[in-house]
Amino acid sequence: MERGGAFRLGGVTAAKTAKMAFKTLLPVLERAVVVTDRAFSGYIQPRRLRGKLILQPYVGWGTPAEVELTGRVLLPRALAPARKGDPRWRNFRNVVRRLFSREVGGVRVAGTLGGQTVSGVSDSDGYFTLRFAPAAPVPAGWHEVELQMEGRQEGAARARVQVVAGARFGIISDLDDTVIQSDVTSLPRMLMTSLTGNARTRSPFPGVGALYRALTREGEARNPIFYVSSSPWNFFDLLWQFLDYRRIPLGPLFLRNWGMDLLGGHGGYKHGVIERIFQRYPDLKFVLVGDSGEKDPEIYAEVVRRHPGRVLAVYIRDVTEAGRDSSVLKLREEVRKAGVDLVLAADSLNAASHALAMGLITPGEYRSVLTSVARTYET
Repeated sequence: MERGGAFRLGGVTAAKTAKMAFKTLLPVLERAVVVTDRAFSGYIQPRRLRGKLILQPYVGWGTPAEVELTGRVLLPRALAPARKGDPRWRNFRNVVRRLFSREVGGVRVAGTLGGQTVSGVSDSDGYFTLRFAPAAPVPAGWHEVELQMEGRQEGAARARVQVVAGARFGIISDLDDTVIQSDVTSLPRMLMTSLTGNARTRSPFPGVGALYRALTREGEARNPIFYVSSSPWNFFDLLWQFLDYRRIPLGPLFLRNWGMDLLGGHGGYKHGVIERIFQRYPDLKFVLVGDSGEKDPEIYAEVVRRHPGRVLAVYIRDVTEAGRDSSVLKLREEVRKAGVDLVLAADSLNAASHALAMGLITPGEYRSVLTSVARTYET
């Protein structure tokens, strides 16, 4: 449970300033997107319904008896597949196109899973939700749902669904500053990375892929992973491609809607998602993974208090200054009283060491994390 300061991020004051500046800038950008979109929606909506539309399915999740799938109805966007050599201006253009997506409400979408077909109508922001309760239980693992907009020939899509049963435990993880490096020590670099990068140029933290592969143990008895992030749904495709390209285990993503959802606060939103996951899987215990940059330690400590015996461990990536570390270490003492270890670590190896001691991963899987971390720092 050491902090592992050998690889701590530098620029303490710069990191704090960058975080504060970015948090101030985000609501301004978000408001601009929302106001612009709503200003034209009344005029454009009737024309959208007559035009060509596409379905953007997200990742479904559930149990053999109940599955939930969400998605969005949009106007087509011209986004070429990401390549490592793409110029920054092209990546920035794609980010802008994602932010200013054109949603379409009032469209009925139907999907089929396990022999059952259900449908739902997209709302004013283009979102639709399908809830399946097939007569026969759906086997654990990954499944595909065929989607189609009713009354339209175009726009058919396939969505992936994760059905969980028989797992040893689950993992709930943040994304930014936990899995994806965001250059938080410098505001210019952070903005450059976020606004001009793509799924192939963004970098994961050392060893995170190996650690998550060890925790999930891909196969029939796979432990499910769920990603909870404050990023908007507009970035779903970018985040999904990033995870796939970096060989980080895939799982349902819980993102946020531009508008009042983003202004509602990070803590309340994340609490709500975790509560939903805990309620859906009442017999499953979880490992919680986050970072010290926002409120993950406080949120996870509250989860430990609310759900005695449901949390196996809390892993917090250390990306902030000593003052913040002190407050996190105080929380560590609080959750320890509930029988849960909170590990504040600078890299994935410290978390892997604790997971090995807990019996969550094997010695061979620990060596894979060690090799991955060492290889990263050698390059």
